[in-house]
Amino acid sequence: METKDTIHNIRHSLAHLLAMAILEWDPRAKRAIGPVIENGFYYDFELSKPLSPAELPALLATMKRRAKEGLPFSGQTLTTADARERFKDEPYKLELIEEFVKEGKELTAYHTDEFVDLCAGGHVENTKEINTDAFTLTKVAGAYWRGDEKNKMLTRVYGVAFLTKEELDAYTKKIEEAEKRDHRKLGKELGLFVFSPLVGPGLPLWTTKGTILRTELDNFVWSLRKKRGYQKVTIPHITKKDLYETSGHWAKFSEELLKVQSREDKFYAMKPMNCPHHTQIYAAEKRSYRELPIRYTETTMVYRDEQSGELSGLSRVLSITQDDAHVFCRENQIKEEVFAIWDIIDEFYKTMGLPIKHVRLSFHDPKHIEKYLGNEETWKKSEDTLRSLAKERGITFIEAPGEAALYGPKLDFMANDSIGREWQVATIQLDMNLPERFDLTCTNESSVEERIVMIHAAIMGSLERFLAMYIEHTAGVFPLWLSPLQVAILPIGENELSYAKSVADALTKKDVRVELYNQNETLGAKIRRAKLEKVPYFLVIGKKEVEEKTVTVETRSGEKVGALSLSNFTERVLNEIKEKSA
Repeated sequence: METKDTIHNIRHSLAHLLAMAILEWDPRAKRAIGPVIENGFYYDFELSKPLSPAELPALLATMKRRAKEGLPFSGQTLTTADARERFKDEPYKLELIEEFVKEGKELTAYHTDEFVDLCAGGHVENTKEINTDAFTLTKVAGAYWRGDEKNKMLTRVYGVAFLTKEELDAYTKKIEEAEKRDHRKLGKELGLFVFSPLVGPGLPLWTTKGTILRTELDNFVWSLRKKRGYQKVTIPHITKKDLYETSGHWAKFSEELLKVQSREDKFYAMKPMNCPHHTQIYAAEKRSYRELPIRYTETTMVYRDEQSGELSGLSRVLSITQDDAHVFCRENQIKEEVFAIWDIIDEFYKTMGLPIKHVRLSFHDPKHIEKYLGNEETWKKSEDTLRSLAKERGITFIEAPGEAALYGPKLDFMANDSIGREWQVATIQLDMNLPERFDLTCTNESSVEERIVMIHAAIMGSLERFLAMYIEHTAGVFPLWLSPLQVAILPIGENELSYAKSVADALTKKDVRVELYNQNETLGAKIRRAKLEKVPYFLVIGKKEVEEKTVTVETRSGEKVGALSLSNFTERVLNEIKEKSA
C-alpha cells in the first residue's frame, strides 16, 4: 500500500542514485547536499570538470541501470569520530557533521551498494521499487554552497520523479507549456519591459505598453478600494535609520536593506516596505475613535537587497511595486475591515480569471519567537482572530507555522493559473505589534487613550510578480480592457488610408487604444502582425468599407465578425471594456 511518504522516499533514493552516477562520471567529485523538492530532487557537487546539459542523458542511463540492479538501502548510526573518518575526504559533509554535532543531532549514514551518504533517511527498501520510466534529469545549474554568494559555486543537477510514466508525461507536457508561456519570453515579444546592463539586473524598465498594463491594473484596484473608503497617501523612498530601528526591521531585516549615505555622511535606507512610513502619517495627529477606521493606500516601489543569483525576470526583482494599503482601526472593527478587503480580493481575482481556491494562515513559529516582533500572547491573540475569520468566511484553509510576517500573522490567498500551477497572490496581515512600537492610539468613548491595530493589505502584492504570473496565465492574450493595444486598423492600400485615419481618430476620442498599420505591407502581413501582437480586434478597411462607411471586424481568435458600422463597433468595444470581460 502506498503512503504519502512513498514518492518522497523514491525521490530521496534517486538523489542518491544521481550522486552515484556523478561519482562514476567524475570520481573526484565532492558531494554537498541532495534534498527532495517539489516534484523531484537535486544534488549539489563540486566537480573536477565541467558538466553540460549534454551529459544528462548518460547520467540518467547510469541511474536507470543502477536502479534495475535492485540495490538495497541500509542505514546505520555513526559516532562523531566514525562520521569524520568516513567522510574525511568530503569537505561539505564534514561541515555538516560539525553543524549536526553542535545541534545535538544524531549522525546516520545510508549504504547503497558501495555508495555511502550522510543522510537522515527516508528511502525505498530496494531500488527495484523505483519505476525507471517515471523519472528523468531536467537541468544543470549553478548554486552557491549554503545559498551564500560568498561561498564556492557548486554544480546542481535537478531531476523529477513520479510513481507512473503517465504522471511524468503529464508533468513534462505542463513544463513545455510553461516554457511557451514564460513571461520573460512573452514580455520581450510583446514589448512590455526590458532590462539594461547599464541599469542593472533585477531592475525592469517598463515600456509604454507595459506601463499601460500596470496602470490599468492599479486603476482597477484603486476603483475597488475607493468604494470602500480608502484614501491615497504618498511617502518618500528613503528614510532615516531611526524609523526602522523603532519598527524593529533594522534588528531583524537589516541585511536585506539597501543603504544610502549622503555627502554629509547622513545615513538612509531605501524603504523595503511602506508600513512604518504610514504609521507616521497616522501619528502626526491626535485621533478620536470617531475617525476610525482610517484607510491609507499607495502604489509605490520598495527595494530589497536580493542576491544576484536569486533574481529572475519579474518574479524576483530589486525594485518591487506594491499596491499597499494600511487600515488603522479598533479591535472591534477588525472583522468588518478584513472582510471588506476580502471582498476586494474576491472581485479582483474573479475578474482576472484567477478565483481564490483557498487561503493559507501564515503563523509564527512558537519555537523561535525571537524571529518576530512582540510576545507569544500577542501572537496567539492575532492568530486566533484570523483563524476565526477564516472559519466564518467558510473557505478552505491550511495553517502554515513559521511563514508569518515579522510583525503579524497573514491570510495568504492562493489561486491556480490556467495550467494548474498554484500561486500565492493577495495577502492580509493583522498587526498588533507595530501599533505598540509606534505608540499608535485613539481617544475612546471614555476619553482614554486606546491602543489600535493595523491591517496590512496587498491585492496584487508585487505588480512585477503578479504580471509575471498573469502574463503566463494568459499566454499574453490579455482581455480587451487590459490590452495595451485594443484595436489595430488595417487599410488595404493608400486609397483607404484617409478613412482609416478617421476611424482611428474616432476610436481614440472614446479612449480606445488604437494603432493604424500604415506600413507598406500586404494585408496578409498586417494581419499576421496583429495576431503576433495578440491584438483583440483588427479592422480591415478596403474600398467597400470606405464606400459604405463600415469596418470589417476580425478577432485574434479567428472570429470573423464581419462588416459593422463604426458606431456599432464602438458600442461593442466600449461595453466589453466596461464589463471587463475575460
